[in-house]
Amino acid sequence: MIDFLSIWDKILKGLQTIRFQDFLDVAIVSYLIYKVIKLVRDTRAEQLVKGFALLAIGYLLVAQLQLTAMSFLLKNLLSLGVTALVVVFQPELRRALEQVGRTRIGLSMFTPGDVDADEQERRWRTAISAICDSTSFLSRQKIGALIVIEKETKLGEIIKTGTIINADPSVELIGNVFFPNSPLHDGAMIIRGGKLYAAGCFLPVSENHTISKTLGTRHRAALGMSENSDAVVIIVSEETGIISVAENGKLTRNFDSETLAERLEKTLFTSKIAELAEKRPSFWKVKSK
Repeated sequence: MIDFLSIWDKILKGLQTIRFQDFLDVAIVSYLIYKVIKLVRDTRAEQLVKGFALLAIGYLLVAQLQLTAMSFLLKNLLSLGVTALVVVFQPELRRALEQVGRTRIGLSMFTPGDVDADEQERRWRTAISAICDSTSFLSRQKIGALIVIEKETKLGEIIKTGTIINADPSVELIGNVFFPNSPLHDGAMIIRGGKLYAAGCFLPVSENHTISKTLGTRHRAALGMSENSDAVVIIVSEETGIISVAENGKLTRNFDSETLAERLEKTLFTSKIAELAEKRPSFWKVKSK
């Protein structure tokens, strides 16, 4: 007969040995596992990570069964597998480290604290107005465009491939940059700090082989840029005039000027600027007709 009192007594004694540090340890490990799963989910890394996990489970089993040859083989495969994962998934690891650097702790260590939020908000609202009006015009004319909005990840290497402009964005200026046969129309435009900072820049093309073959070079470059940084990339298709947005490696299509403005406001106005923006009328309501 099962002695439930004895079992309950053992459970209580076991619980008494658990420290606060143990709860903290489990919570941290669980959070790290969750972040890893979130990072590799729906990426090319997912299947290989599953394979690596199966190898690890297999190694534990053969070690318990004392299968010497299999233990030796799987142990060496796992050692090589760790190195292979680092090499093959360098973009994913880089993106993960960048996400750590973009947390509030990381930003507070390296970001100046004397940024004028009102001035930043004014610049970005002006930039959003110019971007949305110009992309709407380019869409109607079926003129291709590629606009990269820099966020926390600095794009200095990309900017070096183009021409520095560093001017206030306007419909006329953006239109002139992407006008057919202009010197800078084939490259990407970089928006930094609400300024039209550079144009004619070359972007990394996405290496994701699952991308639809109907997408052209601009869309692939936009996805590649969004995979390697936290930038928001706006694309105007030269063939169809469709306005799309690439962010975090995902492409969203069929924007108009108003829905694009809503997307950019939601994406760009964060932290203190977001708090100020919530107290003021919507950009499109106060914009003069």
